[in-house]
Amino acid sequence: MRALLVAIGFLTRLPVPSQVFDDKAAQKHSLAWYPAVGLVLGLLLWAVSGVLHGVSPLLSAAVLLVCWVGLTGALHLDGLADTADAWIGGIGDRERTLAIMKDPRCGPAAVVALVLVLLLKFAALASLPATPVTALLLAPLLARMALTGLFLWLPYVRPGGLGAGLEESPRRNSLAALLAGSVFCLCFGWHGLLAWLLALSVFMLWSRACRIRLGGFTGDTAGALAEMIEAAVLVSLAVA
Repeated sequence: MRALLVAIGFLTRLPVPSQVFDDKAAQKHSLAWYPAVGLVLGLLLWAVSGVLHGVSPLLSAAVLLVCWVGLTGALHLDGLADTADAWIGGIGDRERTLAIMKDPRCGPAAVVALVLVLLLKFAALASLPATPVTALLLAPLLARMALTGLFLWLPYVRPGGLGAGLEESPRRNSLAALLAGSVFCLCFGWHGLLAWLLALSVFMLWSRACRIRLGGFTGDTAGALAEMIEAAVLVSLAVA
């Protein structure tokens, strides 16, 4: 349970007891709980959508998006912004790419990336059916499943970074969490299968890009992946 609280405290702005972050074992085991945190976020967003039932689709989408960003503290949006700047400014140079990611300033590429992703999410949320349970549950779930998957698939290349301690997380627990999340997705029929396959495709393409450019991944590229998967799943289910 302490590992779950660590995962909630790191990935969201939901309040958790501060002392759980002093538990090294809980931190190490928190990676397997990332998909569960995604499901918690999805349930909270679904609850908000229920409160907004009958409200204008545009206003409902705006409020949902604000709540989404607020619940996560824009954690992954920050990673997306840093990655966009670094991917363009550091093209062809691994060390320069890593250095730009550490720069807290936002360049034009970061601003454009943030605007485009938020615009896609907003438009997709506004286009979902009146009861958007599938999209609201699966988008945050699959995004955080991808974060767990990254630690199993690629090396973490930022020594001393926030994710350094998670490299020692038990693989069996993480694999079990990914399997449980996949089964949950398939419970939603072909919509769930579509979202799962699309998330897997984005995961494989971005993992390959990170391996080629960096030889692994960083916390920023993980955040960018989460945002890309959320946007892709929302758009695909809105279209479907």
